[in-house]
Amino acid sequence: MNDLVVNFSPANILVVDDTLANLQLLVGILTEHGYKVRPAKDGFQALSATQSVPIDLILLDINMPQMDGYEVCTKLKSDPKTRDIPVIFISALNDVLDKVKAFGVGGVDYVTKPFQVEEVLARVETHLALQRLQNNLLSKNEELAQTNQELANILDRLQATQKELIQSEKMAALGQLISGIAHEVNTPLGAIRSSVNNISKYLQEIFEDLPRIVDTLSPQEIKLIFQMASYSINNKTIVSIKDTRKLKRALTRELEELGVHDADSIADTLSDMKIYEDIDPFLPILTHSDSQKLLELAYNLSGLQRGSNTIETASERAAKVVFALKTYAHYDEKNELLSANLTSGIDTVLTLYQNSIKQGVTIVQNYAEMPLIYCYPDELNQVWTNLIHNAIQAMDNKGSLTIDVRQEGGFAKVSITDSGQGVPEEIKSRIFEPFFTTKPPGEGSGLGLDIVRKIVKKHQGEIEVNSVPGKTMFTVSLSMNLQPDIAVDSLP
Repeated sequence: MNDLVVNFSPANILVVDDTLANLQLLVGILTEHGYKVRPAKDGFQALSATQSVPIDLILLDINMPQMDGYEVCTKLKSDPKTRDIPVIFISALNDVLDKVKAFGVGGVDYVTKPFQVEEVLARVETHLALQRLQNNLLSKNEELAQTNQELANILDRLQATQKELIQSEKMAALGQLISGIAHEVNTPLGAIRSSVNNISKYLQEIFEDLPRIVDTLSPQEIKLIFQMASYSINNKTIVSIKDTRKLKRALTRELEELGVHDADSIADTLSDMKIYEDIDPFLPILTHSDSQKLLELAYNLSGLQRGSNTIETASERAAKVVFALKTYAHYDEKNELLSANLTSGIDTVLTLYQNSIKQGVTIVQNYAEMPLIYCYPDELNQVWTNLIHNAIQAMDNKGSLTIDVRQEGGFAKVSITDSGQGVPEEIKSRIFEPFFTTKPPGEGSGLGLDIVRKIVKKHQGEIEVNSVPGKTMFTVSLSMNLQPDIAVDSLP
């Protein structure tokens, strides 16, 4: 949902009134304005209709024979299938106690007969818009729950996969990955939790203030509030903090010149809504005697969409990490050659190392157009994990990491270059030896590059290193001629 004022599929509205003239009038008005309308002449027909077709909103008379509107609403709210349908009472009863009772049994609004057509239409559209926002929030919550469950499942699978990683170097790399991944997942989940709390707060304030505010506003003023919220949502301009202060000061001066009460506070709220100029269309709201409450309603309505956008962005970010985890955690127990995209595996590893990379590593990716090749993708992911992990460590998480992928002479070549201190010449010939390590005790087993070399050889390829201070390049060459019917021994 990109806008609060957009075209939706026609809403299904149930109109309940025992007076035929009233029923026909309301059905005609709503149908003329594009709604799908279902009439009911008494409470029994109304309850039956809600069980047979999906209803978005109900206009309900109170004085009806056999079962009055209060009893109908009570039954609707006691049924899990219908309790969330908004009910607007329409009645000639104008006593305050009648209205209080209507809200007490679950009504969301109250229109007094004889009614104005514009008032009915404004209230119907207001509550349909709120219902859509609630449904959108429920949908986002379900997506979040699904994402969380999928993440939990993937983490369970990842823990199971750890049992297969008998080499200590793989276990160490995986352990370091998990700590970074936890941060990368917790950050968007924290944003989602915060947005859900904000949306709940906005909805609570909207429902508390809306009946009173709607009673005092004209349909045009209600429309202006939605237009203000819509303007705020659709304004994608990015303004610096410094420029925001300047615009707010200018806005405050303009409001003061117009005689707007509490101009500084109103300018604050308008700035938060990214409304810095062109405020003339909204002056009826800004100069209203209850301007603070009306502006707060517009702010809360736009806040629902801002929160929804934050949830969507954070969910996509979490989903990306979940997908990378799923890919990385996959283990091919059959040890079969599979057709795969090399760069996808590299990007998966980069995603999992994002927490380390964003501390100060610049990534340069030079990927030539490459065909799919037969390989052992899970094992190659371990190659990219080891080389990228070593490169980031060599730079102390600050520097440039360049990854080149190209095709050359029947081989797929992947070069990973870092701007670290380099490999000393006296140990360069030993770095692929089993158990050789320059790391302090407990930080490495010395098996990482030995495992890498064996995996590359399994792909009928080679790995070489060129290193000078400030530039170390590992180049992996993989045969592009492997076929599924060519058996290759497992790692020695």
